[in-house]
Amino acid sequence: MTAERLGFTAFVMTAAAFAAAVLGPAQVLAQGAGANDLRRQVPNTRGQVMLSFAPVVRKVAPAVINIYSRKVERSSARSPLFDDPFFRRFFGDEFGFGGPVRKRVRTSLGSGVIVDPDGTIITNVHVIKGADEIRAVLSDRREFDAKVVLTDKRTDLAVLKIDAQGEPLPHVRMRDSDSLEVGDLVLAIGNPFGVGQTVTSGIVSALARTTVGVTDFAFFIQTDAAINPGNSGGALVTMDGGLVGINTAIYSRTGGSIGIGFAVPSAMVKAVLAGRATGRVVRPWLGAVSQRVTAKIAQSLGMGAPHGVLINKVHPRGPAAAAGLRVGDVVTAVNGQLVNDPKALKFRIATLAVGGTARLDVLRRGKRRRVTIALTAPPEIPRRDEAEIGGVNPLRGARVANLSPALADEISLDAGLSGVVILNVGRRSIARRAGIRPKDIVRAVNGVEVGNVRDLRQVLEEMEGTPRWRVTLERRGRTLTLTLGG
Repeated sequence: MTAERLGFTAFVMTAAAFAAAVLGPAQVLAQGAGANDLRRQVPNTRGQVMLSFAPVVRKVAPAVINIYSRKVERSSARSPLFDDPFFRRFFGDEFGFGGPVRKRVRTSLGSGVIVDPDGTIITNVHVIKGADEIRAVLSDRREFDAKVVLTDKRTDLAVLKIDAQGEPLPHVRMRDSDSLEVGDLVLAIGNPFGVGQTVTSGIVSALARTTVGVTDFAFFIQTDAAINPGNSGGALVTMDGGLVGINTAIYSRTGGSIGIGFAVPSAMVKAVLAGRATGRVVRPWLGAVSQRVTAKIAQSLGMGAPHGVLINKVHPRGPAAAAGLRVGDVVTAVNGQLVNDPKALKFRIATLAVGGTARLDVLRRGKRRRVTIALTAPPEIPRRDEAEIGGVNPLRGARVANLSPALADEISLDAGLSGVVILNVGRRSIARRAGIRPKDIVRAVNGVEVGNVRDLRQVLEEMEGTPRWRVTLERRGRTLTLTLGG
């Protein structure tokens, strides 16, 4: 089974209208006129079961659009043998070049949601990835060229903008995704298989799904509303017409819906939208590394049941250290929201704004306490000092940099790590053939430790021509040594 990125489509009905239809006007008045006073009810009469969501769909559907992207791919008809260094050496770099170039137009479709009357749209990155041209088609068949404002690959969210010449566009208001409960009715709107706008209904099957590894911030709303290819970037909405998620993935054996779909919560959507002005998303960092509290760990700490996340490393210059967080502390909640694994903690911090504060509930030696942390952007210290490795050595063709909290956050590594990190490895490079991978951290070369890019380059230059190499790497928390040569 695989988790495939797809989209959704969504229905919505106002809470007041739904309550009036289900409970009756007298009961609504008895409970109070405010929507917040309405209680969740299970339909128990034939009339209640036959209710329609059509009024909500009419309200929300105009803000859910179709997105068509177009990309021109160019390829040469020459043989791939001409890329071989052996042929280039004897016949020159121009040998085999100049052949006819073939063009192929690749199109894809998906969905998007207008979240501001000025034409701001949220969709998925994979819907518009690599596109040369993006068209947004509204439900009334109006078409607009869409401009990319920002893309955030870590959440698979993209912000687009269309120009309607000052005319306000239909839009969906955002609702707090933390207000959802398992069992709540939700509706999805999108463009599955390109057949046109489609609405499906279902319930919230689960919250805070962190085992779906399709984005760096894996924290999804799970729903059984039917979604299929083409729904990516569509809206997941509640019965009061609020946007609570952007549909991003399904779990499927065949590529079709089997009733397990995932949406990025609106809390993360808001955090990405906050980057519109600068064109980039800046997230706060905690400055600590954590792990899930298992039953064994809970027992050793004297906890009645396993919950929260255990802090096992604190960056000496990070916000966590400044706030007094220590190794061995168990963080149980962020701003009142429970966290039960490191991904949940990461998500909660990432949805907050730089410049503010976060309130952490902490369990330390059996005693509960509250810690307030300043939310700051991860620093770029030390400077990256990016370089491409040349010479005759196992790292030739690798691009490296000094690892800082900012870079670690950017490439999804623990903020507490330091050293020389591999950013990229050339396709036909010696480094790739040697088994070097992106995100590897170089710890030593032939037994000589390296702490920064300058150290690494110096060691490689001094040892050039060495017939036997040993490169010690850290990869996903494990240390391994690559031995090459005679």
